[in-house]
Order: sequence, then C-alpha cells, then structure tokens
Amino acid sequence: MKRVLSFLRPQAGRTALQIVLKFTATLTELFLPWILEHIIDVIAPTQDRGQLALWGVLMLLCAGAAFSGAVAANRMAAKIAANFTRALRHTLFRKAETLESVAVDGFTVPSLISRISTDTYHVNDMIDRMLRLGIRAPILLLGGLIVSSMMEPALTLILLAALPLLGGLLILISRRSIPLYAKAQEASEQLVRRIQENMTGVRIIKALSRTGEEKARFAETNRAVVRTEQKAEMTMAIANPMMTVFLNVGMAAVIVVGAFRVSRGVTEPGKIIAFLNYFTILLNGLIGITRIFTICSKGIASGKRIAEVLDSPDPIRIVPDEKPIENAHIVFSDVSFSYNKVRKNVSHLSFSLKKGETLGIIGATGSGKSTVLQLLLRFYEPDSGTIYLDGRPLNAFSEAELHQKFGVVFQNDFLYADSIRENINFARTVSPEARQTAIETAQASFIRDFAEQDELQLSERGMNLSGGQRQRLLIARALAAKPEILLLDDCSSALDYRTDAALRRDLQRNFSDTTTILIAQRISSIRHADRILVMDDGCMIGYGTHAELMQTCASYRELYRIQMGEAAA
Repeated sequence: MKRVLSFLRPQAGRTALQIVLKFTATLTELFLPWILEHIIDVIAPTQDRGQLALWGVLMLLCAGAAFSGAVAANRMAAKIAANFTRALRHTLFRKAETLESVAVDGFTVPSLISRISTDTYHVNDMIDRMLRLGIRAPILLLGGLIVSSMMEPALTLILLAALPLLGGLLILISRRSIPLYAKAQEASEQLVRRIQENMTGVRIIKALSRTGEEKARFAETNRAVVRTEQKAEMTMAIANPMMTVFLNVGMAAVIVVGAFRVSRGVTEPGKIIAFLNYFTILLNGLIGITRIFTICSKGIASGKRIAEVLDSPDPIRIVPDEKPIENAHIVFSDVSFSYNKVRKNVSHLSFSLKKGETLGIIGATGSGKSTVLQLLLRFYEPDSGTIYLDGRPLNAFSEAELHQKFGVVFQNDFLYADSIRENINFARTVSPEARQTAIETAQASFIRDFAEQDELQLSERGMNLSGGQRQRLLIARALAAKPEILLLDDCSSALDYRTDAALRRDLQRNFSDTTTILIAQRISSIRHADRILVMDDGCMIGYGTHAELMQTCASYRELYRIQMGEAAA
C-alpha cells in the first residue's frame, strides 16, 4: 500500500495547501455554535441592536469563509485525486505491459484489467474522500468535544461515554469488511473473465446455439458477484444505524440533563442550544468517519491488489555478455522448459541457424512448436540449457535491444480498430517504400481494391476483413520494419496453396537476409526451408532438409504421405 500512496509525493505542496484550507474552514465552522450561544445568552438580553447586527454579520462572515474554504479545498482534493489516479493507472498499465509471461499467467488478463480499472477507481475514491472527510471529520469530532467540554463539561461526559462503544464498533466492522471487499473484487474478476470470453466467442456461441447456456453461466457468475458485494456492504451498513442509535440516545440524554440544569439555573438556554449544535457537529463527524472506513475498506483492499502488480519483479534480467558461439545466428543448446514445472513442454531441444536461413517447424498440436518462439522472444526463461543470438546468450540482451530484432505473427494475433496504414506501421517509423514492399511480399495487394485503400478503417480485431486478408495484413505488419528475424506461427493456415507459395517465393526474394522460423501444419509450407524441425510431445524427433527427413524420419514421411498422397510419396 505504501508503494501506491507514494504517487502522492509529486503533489505534496498542493496536498499541504489543501489540508491547510480544509483545516481552516473546519475550525471556522466550529465557531458558529459558540457565536450563536454568545448572541442568545449575552447580546440578546441587552437588546443592543448594534451589537446584535455586528455579531450577526460576524456569524455570516464565518459561515461564508467556512463555505468558501470547504469548496476550494474540495476542488483541490478532486484535482489531487485525479492526478494521483492518472499517474497510478499509467504506471500500472506500463507495468502490466512489461510483466513476464509467467506473471501474466499468474494474475490472468481479466484480473489485470480489473486492477487497472475498478481497483484504481476505488483508490481514487479513497484519496478524494480522505482529503475531504479525513481532515474535516476528525476536526469536527475532536474540536467539537474540546469546545463543548469548555462550555458544558457535565454534558460532555455523556458524549464521552458513547465514544468507546462507537470506536470499538468501527474497528470490528473494518476488520471484517476489508477481506470481504477483496473477495468481492475477485468475484468481479470472474465476471470480467466471463464477459471477455463471451464477447470474444460470440460468433461461435451463436453458431452452435449456446446462447441460453452462456446466459445461464453469466447469470450464475453475476449472482456470485452480487452475493459477495452484498455481504461486504451489509457488514458496513451496520455502522451508520448503530452510530445513529448511540448518538440519538446520547442526544436525548443531553436534552433531559440540560433541561434540568436550565430549570435549576445552573446553565443558560443558549449554551444548551449551542451544545445541541455541537452534538450535531459531532454526529456529522462520526458519520464522516464511518464513510471514511467504508471507502478505505475498499481502497485498502484495492491498493493491496495494485501493489501486487507494481511489486512484481522486473521482466528482463541482463547477465554479463559473453560470446561462446561463432558463425551462428540462432542456437538452441539443450533447452528444456515447462509452463507448470510438472511436465516438460520442450525437452532437450538443440539446433542452430545461420543468418538468412529458414527453419520450418512441424508437429502435432501441443508438441511445443509455439513454445520455441516464446522462448526465443524471451517471454519465458528456459528451465535448463541456453539460447544464443548472434553468439550471445539471450539473457545478455536488454528487452528493447532483443525485441527490435524480430518481426512476429502469432497464431492468435490481433488488429487495432484503426486504419490499415496505422495497423501496418504499428506506431513505428515506416517509409512508404518499406510498407509497399511488405504489402506486396505478404500478398496483401487486396488493399488496392478498397475505395479508401490503406486508409480503410478496420473494426475491432479486423472483423470486417476475411481470415485470409487478416493474416496477410499481419504478415505485412511484421515485414514493414525489415526485421532481422521473422517468426511466423501458423500464419498461413487461411491462405490457399497458390497464395502460400507466392508468399514464400517473395519472402525469399525480398527478405533473403532475414532469418525465418516458420511454424506450419502443411508440409507444402515448409518443405523448401533450409532446415526442418519435426517435434512430438516437446521432443525433437527429426531435423534436417526435406530430402533428409524423408529418409530418416518415419513420422515426417507418414505426414507427407497423408498430406500429399501416395503417388507423391
């Protein structure tokens, strides 16, 4: 939580000024009942209209000063909270963008979305209310007690008797409510996950007539959120009525005792009226503290969740540089890796590529093909073995230095809801010539068929394009920056054989110096690669050229026979 609150430091001066304004306005407000008591008990009996007008104007000035100071302080509090939340949300988003894939898997995407949106809102609300009520409420409570005790010590004892009960009630409720609000946020994450899944798969849900079942699943998740939030809110809801009961009983006691004291001539009516005003001030102060406990319960629970992300370790750790490998661009040396650290997803993988060579990777679903690319991009660290790039261990590169070498098309990639031009440029400086070469190589000339051409606005995830058009546009994006290494993860599955062949031909002609790793399900897409890696259950069961594998790898030969036919075999 300290890490989250540290974002207030840049606004320390403004926060100090706001506190002074709020403090001054609240103290001025405390003088109003005292002035009223003085007017009733001292000025009114003299029937001096001049003094009455003077003290009346003074009371109006104090009320105006208290109002103006409170308004100015509240506006400053809103500005401070907004600036705090903006900086916090920006830092949190930037941190989420650079988290290791292991950390993202642990938090989950819906949880990160919830922490960036809902949790930051709760913390913003906490900061705003603390700067408003967190200063005003304690001053009203303590100041009211001090002034009332100076005015009527006997009646003040009635208030003091109720305070320990109220304090114990608040502590008990806050201890129960903070864990409940944390559970409510976790339930909210499940709701976000359910919505995200349904929005992503809405077409397949409709196609398979599963709308009713998904509505039922959403309703159950929604009910779970309601149950947890109700439990937390009902726990906090006890505070206000209980405090009101205690204070109303106290007020009744004050009126009864005060009436006896006035009838006996021990005190004046003005003091009783002023004391009742102070009692109301104390009531407002305690209600304010109750609200603070409610808001802080949510804010602290959310702040802890935000701090978990901010305190996550840095994504890339750089080791001292060394050059043990010569004359090789990419080398996997006895690399093993497991996502869950129970069963290996890649086991003892070794191969090397020279600059400009093409490696085709083929194998059954779940054989570890995409994991090879994840390791090469250093999204995950190998459990054992070493990966070398340009003769250097992969962990000797900084994140920026490493990733700028790659052009990547993942198996499940995305397009922005923006123009085709901006999707290809991808916030990079890309010359018109480089963009045109990338479009032609990716066989994305269909862009010229649109009236707007590359200014055509895409819908979310490019859903106003066909599957093949999306894949070709993604390939053009990967090629536009002229990458040193091109990674293509089954990105031609929606292309016909002729377009696939033209893509491979133009890649060889226009990007001959680019080292390419191509994952495919079709042998026709990789058979002309310089090297072919055959994988099964995370292990390398074949490595070589197409001709060599046809002689040495039975699995590759069987796959070729199935795809290309007996005659081709």
